[in-house]
Amino acid sequence: MPRDLTLEDVEVLAVGAWILGTGGGGSPYLGLLNMRKLYAEGCRVRLADAASFADDAPIAVVSTMGAPLVGQERLTDSRNVARAVALMEEHTGLRFAGIMAVEIGGGNAIQPLMAAAHLDQPVVDADFMGRAYPEAQMTSAAVGGLRPYPLTSVDPRGIETIVERVPDWPWMERISRRICVELGSTVATCKAPRTGAEIKRWGILGTVSKAIAIGRAVREAQRSHQDPIAAILATEPGIVLFAGKVVDVDRRATGGFLRGRVCIDGLDAWQGGALAIAFQNEWIVAWRDDSPCAMSPDLICVLDAASGEAVGSETIRYGQRVTVIALPPPPVFLSPRGLAHVGPRAFGYDLDYRGVFAARCGTRSA
Repeated sequence: MPRDLTLEDVEVLAVGAWILGTGGGGSPYLGLLNMRKLYAEGCRVRLADAASFADDAPIAVVSTMGAPLVGQERLTDSRNVARAVALMEEHTGLRFAGIMAVEIGGGNAIQPLMAAAHLDQPVVDADFMGRAYPEAQMTSAAVGGLRPYPLTSVDPRGIETIVERVPDWPWMERISRRICVELGSTVATCKAPRTGAEIKRWGILGTVSKAIAIGRAVREAQRSHQDPIAAILATEPGIVLFAGKVVDVDRRATGGFLRGRVCIDGLDAWQGGALAIAFQNEWIVAWRDDSPCAMSPDLICVLDAASGEAVGSETIRYGQRVTVIALPPPPVFLSPRGLAHVGPRAFGYDLDYRGVFAARCGTRSA
């Protein structure tokens, strides 16, 4: 049976999803403001396990697509993602039984809640990434060879588009990204509909609950004046990669993505060291003293050293004190096929994947 999500659940979900966003997925803050307003108006959202859906039940999969920096400038409107779902129903003739996020990371974890509040449908406790990734083919659905089309998108000005058919996932990325760029580099989308059976087979299950647990651990540590980063690592099997001060940020919005590099000088136990992280919306590869020490699909999470809350690629700035941790990826992305979709070479880096949890490269205790 679906369970009701309280507003407190939504609040801590935003904290945990921002951490799982690995720098991307967009800040959840504007989506959270939408949810506070919807709850104040009497709307409620229910969370359902994937196992509770029939194998043939149609599920809507939603996200905001685009560059996170633009998402900070164009205010989130919950009606856009709800309209993207309704447009998909009109186009396909389906009546969705539930709504889920394509990625649990960042603001995209809030997108299905906003649609569900308007459409009175449950949110599925799952996603297709277990974090955030920047491109359409970087999902467990793509790894599983599921159909990439159709896709609907809705823009705040009322522009609606449908991608009816493409030959493969890279083409879906190319076409939908071009639409996104033309619409201002941010757009609400409803991805290809999925069945209950596809979610159970290829979804990353339980990720909404996971994000809620991480966010709750951070908030409880803050309230009790405990170390919130230690609280995260007590909840998830992560490790500390580095801690220091941000000394340089090179950031640009291009081609519908936010790309760049961040440099961090070590402090305290890390004094004398340096960490650089390259990003494409999300943190992709980290180098410690010019040697690669963490890379996708491992989750590289940059956290505010005091609050334990995530710092996004669009919000990181000079002078911030940060702690960088790594969390393990979903197993589906560690297969050869998974690494072909989300490993460092998928982002253009001439690196063979080296898992930080196998190598423990350059890590120290907090």
